[in-house]
Amino acid sequence: MCVEALPPPSSRLTRRGVLAGAAALAGTVAAAGPATAGPRSADARPAASGGGSPRGGSLVIEGGTLLDPATGDVTENSVIVIVDGTVRAAGARGDVAVPRGAETLDAHGRWVMPGLIDAHIHLSTTAEALDAVRQGATSARSGSTSFYQDIAVRELARHSPGLAPRLVAAGIFVTPDLGETVLADPDLTPLARLKDGVRSAEALRRVVEVNIARGADVVKTRVNERAGLPEQDPLAQVYSREQLSEIVRAARKGGKGVLCHSYSERGCDDAVAAGIRSLEHGVFVGERTLHEMRRRGTYFTPTLTAIAGLAESSDPVLAERGRAYLPVLKRAVLAAHETGVPLAAGTDSSGGTVRPIGREVELMRAAGLPALDAIRTATTGAARLLGLERTVGRLARGFSGDAIVLDGDPLADVSVLRRPVRVVRAGLAA
Repeated sequence: MCVEALPPPSSRLTRRGVLAGAAALAGTVAAAGPATAGPRSADARPAASGGGSPRGGSLVIEGGTLLDPATGDVTENSVIVIVDGTVRAAGARGDVAVPRGAETLDAHGRWVMPGLIDAHIHLSTTAEALDAVRQGATSARSGSTSFYQDIAVRELARHSPGLAPRLVAAGIFVTPDLGETVLADPDLTPLARLKDGVRSAEALRRVVEVNIARGADVVKTRVNERAGLPEQDPLAQVYSREQLSEIVRAARKGGKGVLCHSYSERGCDDAVAAGIRSLEHGVFVGERTLHEMRRRGTYFTPTLTAIAGLAESSDPVLAERGRAYLPVLKRAVLAAHETGVPLAAGTDSSGGTVRPIGREVELMRAAGLPALDAIRTATTGAARLLGLERTVGRLARGFSGDAIVLDGDPLADVSVLRRPVRVVRAGLAA
């Protein structure tokens, strides 16, 4: 069935109906007040471009040992001055002027780093968003939600940054079976009539176009079935290279990149050849595909945390799958790093459980990455993937005042990232 004759998605609905509904589902109306769910100005810039005017705080973090992931430099007895949510100065105590009367956070005897980035997480509620921040994820990229809740969470972060990570939203999943998601938007409901699901070029374009009209910053799709459902085969391919290329073309037309859920060797190769921005999971990605990823600058977000979680499942099928997949994925991560493929850390947290992004860094280290390179997957590397490399990933002048305070040296033991002592989001202590 062709859907090409349908009118373009309504931009009016974007600003009023859909975002208000998503905010109600996510609980952000109560958390942030009516402004969160209200109309968005026509010239508002998306989160990925660093736009918006969050209500940041002012704070001085003093006395800690500061790590700059970009350079690897370590500064003892440091001072970081955050004014209105932005770093005004950072460096050794004698080199930084502290504003008189400034609120201070004592970090003596501890290490200080920029807040971490979870490049693949599913945030559908205010509780999940706040939990992510408290575990150190001060920025994130959504892996999609069912009813645009991530777009509402993104708006919450702009309105009240202490309550949610700075979020690059993916909207709804471009997948053959939309299920109940067809109820998320009146412009999607005609797709419920499609006997074969969202597979035709017209249907694929439609879902992408509606996502972009509703304010999505990126587009999420898949090439394989899910690993987390015992009845599905993660190596079964659901979209061809041609179908993935249609999704990528539609996303690029709207100025967006595509992240793609992938497992099989062929599926990973088809996704990369189609022009995706980042490969998600990618357990059986092949050597040839990794070299192509390096050539294209395609990112790899392996979500080791999610695969490790399968191995701990009470379901025997999932547990065996996780035990079999995790060592394969670790080898793929090390091969990607040695090939020069850019890596980004992501937990794939969903379903109300938010896993610490520090665990993903720990697993990157266990896969064979040097400690600093593992840390970069959740700081400078992930920032580049999200298009936020001038905003997050460092504590330097002009960057966002997002920081974590740690009980030990992350270069010696990255596991300290799992349990931040304090988290600061845009100059506000979380």
